[in-house]
Amino acid sequence: MKLDILAFGVHPDDIELSCSGVLLAEKLRGKKTGAIDLTKGELGTRGSAEIREKEASAAAKILQLDVRENLAMADGFFKNDEAHQRKIITAIRKYQPEIILCNAPEDRHPDHGRSAQLVEDAAFLSGLRKIETLDDGQLQQPWKPAYVFNYIQDRYLNPGFVIDITDVMEQKIESIKAYSTQFHNPDLDEPPTYISTPDFLDSVIYRSKMMGKMIGVKYGEGFISKKMIGFSSFNALIANLT
Repeated sequence: MKLDILAFGVHPDDIELSCSGVLLAEKLRGKKTGAIDLTKGELGTRGSAEIREKEASAAAKILQLDVRENLAMADGFFKNDEAHQRKIITAIRKYQPEIILCNAPEDRHPDHGRSAQLVEDAAFLSGLRKIETLDDGQLQQPWKPAYVFNYIQDRYLNPGFVIDITDVMEQKIESIKAYSTQFHNPDLDEPPTYISTPDFLDSVIYRSKMMGKMIGVKYGEGFISKKMIGFSSFNALIANLT
């Protein structure tokens, strides 16, 4: 299945917290979307890898994803090396996305920045025909996405552009709440964490409001691009205002 947009997240729930609004908005516009989690989040204080897998599946249904996979890399200990790059190259070539979304280039959690560089490197290498990868025993064709964008996570990073998610904000929050072991849930007897406080989800909403305010809408998600984004004419900018 060829995807238009493929989001990578190092932990299950990274994607929901940071770019799920855009994924759903684009899906509702007729695009094919997918998500790949690099790890099972097995080092998380709350819940378990098995529970988080079920939560990720529930979130995928809310976001109407065409595909969701987990590469089962070691949480906290994966490396940006050939073995890990090849896993991501195989996934990129399998789904041939035009756009890749990945973790923030630097953040509170050290896995996030390391994941971002890993995916960016793999996306470049995926386009090199002399790197051979197999999928179900079949030789894959090289594929280079048009863009790799970083979403913004816990630390504020200045976005290069913001996308309106006002119409799907409710579903974004619903997809986050699908991870009932990770966020505030008074019915669970789990150790408290940074993201399980009642205020944490409020901060996600406030961030979306702040991003939205930057472009004159109620809610938005911001992204960073190392590649210059171009327009064929000013008409593209005028269309964005209508």
